[in-house]
Amino acid sequence: MSRRTRRVELGLRQNAAQFALLVAVNALVGGMLGQERTVLPLLAEREFGLTAYSAVLTYILAFGLAKAVTNYLAGAWSDRYGRKPVLVAGWFIAVPVPLLLIWSPSWGWIVAANVLLGISQGLTWSTTVIMKIDLVGPARRGLAMGFNEAAGYLAVALTALATGYLAATFGLRPEPFFVGIAYAALGLGVSTLAVRETRGHARLEAQTHRADNRHDHLREDLTQRQVFLQTSFREPALSSASQAGLVNNLNDGLAWGLFPVLFAGAGLGIGRVGVLAALYPAVWGLGQLVTGGLSDRWGRKPFITGGMLLQAGALGLIAAADTFLVWAAAAALLGAGTAMVYPTLLAAIGDVAHPAWRARAVGIYRLWRDGGFAVGALLSGVLADLYGIRTAVWVVAALTAASGLLTAVRMYETHQRPARWTSRPAEPCASTSAPPPASAPGGRSACATRRV
Repeated sequence: MSRRTRRVELGLRQNAAQFALLVAVNALVGGMLGQERTVLPLLAEREFGLTAYSAVLTYILAFGLAKAVTNYLAGAWSDRYGRKPVLVAGWFIAVPVPLLLIWSPSWGWIVAANVLLGISQGLTWSTTVIMKIDLVGPARRGLAMGFNEAAGYLAVALTALATGYLAATFGLRPEPFFVGIAYAALGLGVSTLAVRETRGHARLEAQTHRADNRHDHLREDLTQRQVFLQTSFREPALSSASQAGLVNNLNDGLAWGLFPVLFAGAGLGIGRVGVLAALYPAVWGLGQLVTGGLSDRWGRKPFITGGMLLQAGALGLIAAADTFLVWAAAAALLGAGTAMVYPTLLAAIGDVAHPAWRARAVGIYRLWRDGGFAVGALLSGVLADLYGIRTAVWVVAALTAASGLLTAVRMYETHQRPARWTSRPAEPCASTSAPPPASAPGGRSACATRRV
């Protein structure tokens, strides 16, 4: 008996079950990262005796480099082998990470665990981004990225809060990392048994894709080298997104590695440090539920430029403050600014990149963005050793403001208002091998243009 061919359609409503499943998977991906946010900076100082900030931040440097390179490969591999195999491979690599964090006899083992974590995050997070973009089509791309990133960073926040509580109650090891063991088991099981391949959805959109006249040079048959050059340097919107993503994660690397040390040095206990470490990604995560969808209505550029400038102001406030309440307010502002930027940058990449090489463009953007972790760890660690943590925060605030101004000058608006998509019911699309159905107004297939 032959298997019945599944219907392939674009749209959030049409793919609601798989979309929701991928949101849950990305929450588990974020949780794997969140298990470290509160505990590792304190573990470095209290159990391994590291006092130099640059030495403490080696784990973020290792994580950022590994994740950046893997993001690049994940995009190419997703186009070549499919999305699901890359996702499952990422979860296999995640399995030993919490065990290494529990049993590491030296700081070098912690760094090695973060190399594996970076590879795993590059494969899993990149793939869930690509799969959601595949499923929803062009009309709700910002909303899709808002849900994806919200799930991931809310899980980062909740896990940072939970591990901070566990560390304060039971100690820095092993109890806080039991959470990571559960996340890895669930993520691997769900991704293997329940997630379906989405590459067919990208092929369907490619059949009906019509480039904006500003994007005529971004044809379907670009080589890997051409995609890299356009995304990194040449195309104004793509390259602006890449640099803004790098600077955004540069300041996140600073927040991850040095903020707990700054707060603890001011006399705050582990519990309050955990609250501050969780507040920033919590606001970041929740805010993306709003900002991603709003960027589908109001455009990408205002959120990207405004978000970078808001982050810069929040970092300056953290550098100047010395009380829990002011730091809490600044952390909330930093999270709000990041929420404005994070899903919107991904949506902008999806707006401009052709569906035939969109996965590669996402991988290249994420190469630059997550390379910011490594740059942030190196830069802020050296500055903190030479001049103190607060000076490092001021410098990163200035770089973030400069990035926002560069985006304001160079980037154009990438999102076309959804009014040009038809609201009439779409004809069914049985499979990507079928010829595209009759065109909707504006030259787009009804399958790709159905309002969701």
